[in-house]
Amino acid sequence: MTISIPGSIVGAAQTGFTTPGYTTTADTPPDLNAKQSAVTALTGTQAGVTTHSVSSPFFVSVWKPKVLQVLGKPNPTTGLIANVPNNQYKVITGKGVLPLAGQPVKTAMFKTLLDIPAGSDTADAANIRAGLSAHIGFLQQVAAGIGDTTISGLL
Repeated sequence: MTISIPGSIVGAAQTGFTTPGYTTTADTPPDLNAKQSAVTALTGTQAGVTTHSVSSPFFVSVWKPKVLQVLGKPNPTTGLIANVPNNQYKVITGKGVLPLAGQPVKTAMFKTLLDIPAGSDTADAANIRAGLSAHIGFLQQVAAGIGDTTISGLL
């Protein structure tokens, strides 16, 4: 995998946070096809935020498919490929949160799933990159709004 989780992550804007940042330390991933780091320190102003611990995890994981799929052969009559499989890549962030004061911590999961049709990695790499660019750029630009929506329930 060419993705490496940086030792320092610049956080996206969130209401009530001032220049949020996260220091990570490599952790043992849950599977061989993943990489994982734990958030061990915070920067900026993030009142009430905790770093990684056993009882309140804070981690970032990146996953690739265990077996990469490839395109099958086209139908000799129609020239069409009947079944185009997808390769799934995942980015998962887990963060321990309190559902109610005095209750045990539960882990909130933040997931981005990338479903890429087999073959498009070579036939249309530019459009895969454009889709990723727009997706990640959108998430970055509306990060505070997403945070506000998850708190208020208003879209």
